Amino acid sequence: MTGSAIGRVHSVESMGTVDGPGIRFIVFMQGCLLRCQFCHNPDTWKIGTGTERTAQEVFDEAIQYKEFWDASGGGITVSGGEPLLHLDFLIDLFTLCKEAGVHTTIDSCGGCFSRSPKFIDKMDRLLAVTDLIMLDIKQINPAKHRELTTRPNAPILDFAHYLRDHEQPIWIRHVLIPTKTDDPQDLTDLNTFIETLPNVERVEVLPYHTMGVYKWKELGLEYPLEGINAPESPVVEMANELLGTAKYN
Repeated sequence: MTGSAIGRVHSVESMGTVDGPGIRFIVFMQGCLLRCQFCHNPDTWKIGTGTERTAQEVFDEAIQYKEFWDASGGGITVSGGEPLLHLDFLIDLFTLCKEAGVHTTIDSCGGCFSRSPKFIDKMDRLLAVTDLIMLDIKQINPAKHRELTTRPNAPILDFAHYLRDHEQPIWIRHVLIPTKTDDPQDLTDLNTFIETLPNVERVEVLPYHTMGVYKWKELGLEYPLEGINAPESPVVEMANELLGTAKYN
């Protein structure tokens, strides 16, 4: 029965403006495989926690805001944590959305992507009801990516190839962190990779910020990027130039 799949939800935001086109209802899922040093939602990491909610329950809450979506070209975005840890829930939720004419977006890093037949079968079904995927590429350099996130970037880049092969519209997002992700050669290499993806509709440079540091302290975790400040404007401009963001806007 459509809508009965259960997902573990961390929280929701009713009027998001930075997680896809227009005004959006954001569903933050619980659980993630990565441990990014700059994560502003470390409270979403732990798998198996969060509030169990059916896709129908979440849809019923979200659809109340449809008049705002219609006016702004928005819709529903599922973020995290890592949404792709909840494929059955996403398929059910987005099926309900498409039946109601709602634009659907996933904000993912693709860290749990797998070529296993079971995973691919569900991903294929999910893409059929997904309008846009925002793909976070943390670091193109494999060694630096593992240091930054504790996980390899091979599944993430393979996920990008899978989305390319399915002609799935995507936005690429890259968090710009001084000394971690702002090396000109890394940015050049990232741009070279992005240029192999004809399905990219937009590239966004997201300047690093420290607004989530308080969550690390509340969780009793030592913040690994202590002392690193937001990138200065010339560095942001350099990153935008090297990644060619202007040509997508």
